[in-house]
Amino acid sequence: MSASESDSTRRRRARKAGASGMPGSGDATVGDAGLLRGRFVGGVHPALDRINRSFSVDRRMWREDIAGSTAHARMLGEQGILPAKAVRRIHKGLAQVAREFEAGTFVDHPEDEDIHMAVERRLTELIGEDGKRLHAGRSRNDQVATDMALYLHGARERLTRKVVDVQVALVALAARDGELVLPYYTHLQRAQPVLLGHVLLAWVEMLEDDRAGLAGPAGRDLCPLGAGAGTGTTFPLDRRATARELGFAGPTRNSLASVSSRREVTMAAATMATTATTLSRLGADLVLWCSREFGFARLGDAVSTGSSIMPQKRNPDGAELLRAKAVVVSSSLSRLLELQRGLPLGYSKDLQEDKPALFEAEDTLMDMLDVARAMLEDVSFDGAAMSAAVEDPRGYLLATEAADFLVRRGVSFREAHEAVGALVSAAEARGVGLADLPDEVLTAAHARFDGTLREVLTTGAALSARSIVGGTAPTAVRRELAAWKRRLGR
Repeated sequence: MSASESDSTRRRRARKAGASGMPGSGDATVGDAGLLRGRFVGGVHPALDRINRSFSVDRRMWREDIAGSTAHARMLGEQGILPAKAVRRIHKGLAQVAREFEAGTFVDHPEDEDIHMAVERRLTELIGEDGKRLHAGRSRNDQVATDMALYLHGARERLTRKVVDVQVALVALAARDGELVLPYYTHLQRAQPVLLGHVLLAWVEMLEDDRAGLAGPAGRDLCPLGAGAGTGTTFPLDRRATARELGFAGPTRNSLASVSSRREVTMAAATMATTATTLSRLGADLVLWCSREFGFARLGDAVSTGSSIMPQKRNPDGAELLRAKAVVVSSSLSRLLELQRGLPLGYSKDLQEDKPALFEAEDTLMDMLDVARAMLEDVSFDGAAMSAAVEDPRGYLLATEAADFLVRRGVSFREAHEAVGALVSAAEARGVGLADLPDEVLTAAHARFDGTLREVLTTGAALSARSIVGGTAPTAVRRELAAWKRRLGR
């Protein structure tokens, strides 16, 4: 602007610059030109900047981003795309960035849109122009997908270790108190007697299925790096080399699918959701068992809470929160599914929102596993209360044994079922148990009933008779307990 220009001319030019988004437009733009503003004039509108920025969320992937960049730089050097000196400088700079993140001294800048831009920006500050060479042959699209795949490796390992910790705690309880007897419930009604060890090992079994799911599918662990923006790249990349260095089975086969799909993220969230659901059901049992109405269990002081107004209260908040937090994890899965529904093939910015959902699911499940383990390591059981619930004659927990008695004498099960139903009605009318009915009532219900029925109408007999694989007989439970100890290395 010349010195001879009038004030009004300068004002008109300033208004024009502001309207077009050029520097000088005031609040309409924000930040420096940045790494991605080459074809634009001026900064980004602050509203777009706020919603577009993800560094505060994805910065936890700094290890994965630096690992992917290190492998990519090495491959670029080996393929002759970058000079060896540049690769050495890039590796040295990336190592320094890693040390800063590890020490907590990394300083983010306003232009750090995400972890990928932050690492590249800091690398360029440290080593100069060679830092700008690193992105040759890759896009943020395949870079993000690779970082997420690497992150899932670590997340799966962290979560499966925590699941094993809970399994170990359950096995320890089964070894300690597994011979106690309590009612098994259907429809929350007392149904049949069962060993506590069998119940605890049921949770171990279900968590084993969850652990296998969290470990991930075999044979599909492929590396997206090199897919570029979605159509590959013109550079002669050695995708097998980078995949091998990063620990993948190989490179992905289709560049479009590589950057478009979030299936592995979604499947990981799905297995997190099923694991959280298992823990929520374990929590539900603990809530019931610790109530006065059941009285089967008592949580220790460290894993119990009190009331703000009622001094006598001893609340199982941890167990209740296992139920509630499962909703958080399953909602993360729902978000991931809805996020992808209807997206056209290719990369869309929508996919940036996969990370908040995944990280929330992971963090919540990690907390749930820690709480579950803490409660299981600090719980005691009331064998007398459990036994009293089993032996209560009004519960008729051994009615199936009476039906099986008739079946072994050649009666069809449906006929036996009807006869035992009549016995239960007679016992209820008299306020006694089945074993207390006189012989004439037994034979009135069915001609093949006699006094020997009482030999099978004991809790011990009912348990011992269930010795098949998967049954609740003491011998079967001891066998399974020994097998789980071996499997878990305990």
